[in-house]
Order: sequence, then structure tokens, then C-alpha cells
Amino acid sequence: MKIAIAGTGYVGLSNAILLAQNHEVYAVDIIEEKVTMINRKESPLADPEIEEYLSGKPLRLTAVMDGRSAYQAADFVVICTPTNYDPKENYFDTSSVEEVIEMVLEVNPKAYMVIKSTVPVGYTETLCERYHTDRILFSPEFLREGQALKDNLYPSRIIVGSMQDQADARKAAERFAELLKEGAVRKEVPVLFTNLTEAEAVKLFANTYLALRVAFFNELDTFAAVKGLDAKQIIEGIGLDPRIGNHYNNPSFGYGGYCLPKDTKQLLANYKNVPNNIMKAIVESNSTRKDFIAEQILEREPRVVGIYRLAMKANSDNYRQSSMLGIMERVRAKGVSLVVYDPSLKEEKFANLPVISDFEEFAKVSDVIVANRIDSMLKQVEDKVYTRDIYFRD
Repeated sequence: MKIAIAGTGYVGLSNAILLAQNHEVYAVDIIEEKVTMINRKESPLADPEIEEYLSGKPLRLTAVMDGRSAYQAADFVVICTPTNYDPKENYFDTSSVEEVIEMVLEVNPKAYMVIKSTVPVGYTETLCERYHTDRILFSPEFLREGQALKDNLYPSRIIVGSMQDQADARKAAERFAELLKEGAVRKEVPVLFTNLTEAEAVKLFANTYLALRVAFFNELDTFAAVKGLDAKQIIEGIGLDPRIGNHYNNPSFGYGGYCLPKDTKQLLANYKNVPNNIMKAIVESNSTRKDFIAEQILEREPRVVGIYRLAMKANSDNYRQSSMLGIMERVRAKGVSLVVYDPSLKEEKFANLPVISDFEEFAKVSDVIVANRIDSMLKQVEDKVYTRDIYFRD
């Protein structure tokens, strides 16, 4: 079977590798450097499994910039292009998805298209109506940054939405689910087939629940810090309740990354004219947490604050929507100087701030070192470190 993947971010590249174990896959991207790296069997992303599989596994994977030729021969086109929500305009930019769909319909209208990009609830159904087709499916992606391929090799569940009243569309959904299972290491995977809109809702509600959990433990940590309590003892105590569990409970500066910030805001936008309290609070809690963290840092009266890595997670090179960026803005607004240490940065400046590549020099000039996540390098300067990381894990 021939499969085309539109977009080679975490979602696109991990799916391309997963499927290329057994099928001929063409990964399409508009960035020439990424295409060249993939064809050299080098990962453009920080992800151990992606690096391992690209360099050491027999894959039928070719990266190309010419989407038209890739889509023309494909049985399935999996759409993993970036989408962004603008809360000010209450607008979700899905233009990249539509560009792919229109090209596929032009060159290969018999292909089934599977959207994996995050989209508003109800979006895919409107596309089917607009383009007069039942060949658009929606399959939500559940992966962690830096562990994208691992989460596809060992999936917690597979969900594919289709026009359930169309037999051919339902069969295509079943076939696509089998393709995902075929490439996975874990074979006993729950599979759910739903309507298109319900599949979209699963994605947004799942990520918003995760954001809720992050926000809950962050606000617990804020309470402990203000009251002079040991947050770890409280977290461990409530985690002994099996209904709560001892997972996804490590305090941080806030949730960030590709999915949670935009998905929570998008879901809240979908709640227009629908009664709610929790959804709004989840979105607002992240800003409140950043305000508190910035105040805690400023209470130390530093002349220079050192920012230790921009990414919100350990072993990640992605700082998109990182909570650290919000902390930096707040501290900088108070007139405090900042310097940045992040090995993933090759430039001498980031956001017009000095980037120091030598850790010892960075530590020497910093009065306070701010770290969302701790690692062994910081042990030698722990008296300078400000963090809320309790468990030294994401």
C-alpha cells in the first residue's frame, strides 16, 4: 500500500516511520532541510525512538517536497500539518489542512484522507459537506513530545472517526486502524470507531483533562509554597488514592507545548453558548501560575536571572508555547536582566537576550537559575536554582 504523510513534525514523522515499516511511505514537507535530513536517515526532531528507527531500521520511507506527486499515487493521505488557534480573533487557522485536501481532490479524488492535525469540533464534517466527499476521516493523535514514536509503537488506544452511515468510509476507517496496529509493537490495543465530530471532541477533551491535572497539582504546589508546607508530602498522600494515582502530578511552571495551550483554548471557544466554569478556569490557571512563579523569583531580588533551558520538558528541543517563555516575559518586564543557557540554541541571542553556551560562565553570571525541570548538571549550583520540580521527571 502507498501512503503519503503531509507534514513531518512530531505527529507526521512518527506516523511516517510507523507505517513505513510495512508500506511505501512518502513524507511531504515544505522545508528542504528537514526533507534532506530524513532522506539521510537523520532525525530533525529530538526523539530517541525516531532517531533509532530512522538510522537503524529497514524503512520504506522517502521524504519529498513535491506533495502533488506523493498524493497522486497514495491510497491514504495522512494530514499532519500545523494548525493554530488565535484566542484574540477566536479563529483556528486550518488553511494548511485545506490546502492538502484540495490538492488531493484534484490529483487523486479516490484517496482517503485522514486528518491528524488538531481541528475545531465539527470541522471535518463541514469539510465533507463543502467538498462533497465521504473520503475524509479524523483520527486523533495521543503522543508526548520527545516520545512521539514510542507512543505510536505502544499506543494507549486507536480512534478513527468517519461518516458512520457510509459503508465505504467505515471500511476505510477500519483499514486505517489496522495499518496503525500493524506497525505497533503493542498488539492488544483498544480500537474505537466513532462519528467524525465525536473523534474531534475526544482529542480536545482528553488534552484539556490533562491540562486540568497539570493545573490542579500546580495550584496545590502554589498553596504549599504560600503556606510553607511540603508539597511532596501532600501529593504523595493524595496519590495513594487509586482513583487519583501517582502519575502526571509533578509541579511545573505551567502546561505548554504543541497541544495543551491551543487545545484548551479551542475547546473553550467551542463552549460558546454552552454553560461552563471548569473549562474557563483551566485556561486562566496557567496565567495565574506564571504570575506566581515570576513573583517568587523576583522576591529573591536578583540582578541577573539565568534561564536554564527553554523547553518545558526534559530531553526536548521544542519550546513552542513553553511556560518558561511566560516566566521570562514577566521577570523581564520588571527590569531584571536575563541570560539564557540552552544547548539547542545555535544563535548568540534569543528574544534579544544573551545566549551563553558555556554552562560555568552562565552559572557564574546568574544570581538565580530558573529551571522548569532539574537535571544532574544543576547539582553543582543547586543553591542558585529556583524550581518547583519535585520528582525530577516530566
